[in-house]
Amino acid sequence: MLKIGAVLFLLAAIGGMTMSIRNHQKKSIPWTLAAGHGVLAAAGLIVFIVAALSMSLATALSVSLVLFIIAALGGFVIFSSYLRKQPLPGTLIYVHGLIAVIGFVLLLYGIYY
Repeated sequence: MLKIGAVLFLLAAIGGMTMSIRNHQKKSIPWTLAAGHGVLAAAGLIVFIVAALSMSLATALSVSLVLFIIAALGGFVIFSSYLRKQPLPGTLIYVHGLIAVIGFVLLLYGIYY
């Protein structure tokens, strides 16, 4: 199950990087891209939580889960700005992405080591 979550997070990351690049270039972000990123990331987080409830997590996986939850909270703030058609918080976008990448690396570490 953790591998399914990792694949969902990877797909979400591709969308997230695309949105970050478009935002940096001052290009509009299509609704489908923003929604798809959120849905994939949320699905990955749900799968991760379900897996965590059914097993005891190693330290790397526990930290990864906490980081993904923090990244999700940041994502909600960013998406809220997007929906209100306000300028997206640039620093939060990068912090959100960095936290998610660290969480993803720890997830992979926990799965394979």
